[in-house]
Amino acid sequence: MYAAIEGEPFPIKAADLKRVDPQYYRREVAYPTNERPGTIVVDTRNRFLYLVQENGRALRYGIGVGKAGLEFEGVGRVQYKRQWPRWTPTQDMIAREPERYGPLAAGMEPGVLNPLGPRALYLFKDGRDTLYRIHGTTEDWTIGKAVSSGCIRLLNPGYHRPSQTRSRRQPRRRSAGQFG
Repeated sequence: MYAAIEGEPFPIKAADLKRVDPQYYRREVAYPTNERPGTIVVDTRNRFLYLVQENGRALRYGIGVGKAGLEFEGVGRVQYKRQWPRWTPTQDMIAREPERYGPLAAGMEPGVLNPLGPRALYLFKDGRDTLYRIHGTTEDWTIGKAVSSGCIRLLNPGYHRPSQTRSRRQPRRRSAGQFG
């Protein structure tokens, strides 16, 4: 389920599942909703991302979420997707942790150390970039925890399916509460 992936420009290691609570492993679940198949629903409080399927089903993924005060709530749209994206810390991140993020202010090229990992979905709201992303992580231990600067993290090897959803302008809901 979370094996290493070959054939990529950079290696994608297998997830270290010893560092992840099994409740956060990807699985298909019942998920009655009025959302269309392909919609991503993020439940930040319970640390799950749901990729809506047909017939009241969804693929459920454990996620890492933003620290208190750094969460995005509401409805956003995936404006675009990137494979092996470049990453730049936001000005707020640099201001909060200048020693950590200041040296990276010009950005980081794609690769195994890049925090966005091999795939990223860019969330927009009302036509504007929210600066929030749904992306993979090499920090397996963060799944199920509130540790990021606001982005939604998934295990890299299990992340390919949400990043390949059909419509790039399909709504993606993010919420501090539960949808359904």
